[in-house]
Amino acid sequence: MYLISETTKEEREAIVKESLGNIEASCDGCMSGLAEMYQDYIDGKRELREINMEFNARYVKGEDMPGRERCVYGK
Repeated sequence: MYLISETTKEEREAIVKESLGNIEASCDGCMSGLAEMYQDYIDGKRELREINMEFNARYVKGEDMPGRERCVYGK
């Protein structure tokens, strides 16, 4: 785990950069704002776990969406 209390700002920047790979604005298929999503971690305001949990909470599994039923085949 890369906790804020155990890393420097420079180390956190390197962790995010390495984790995201090529995040240059010129790359094809880049997700706009992905690097910015982790700025609070880099700045020592929020842990990676908190940011990732918030990001994941925004997604709804297809089966949980209204009007979608589970597949009945294979039961």
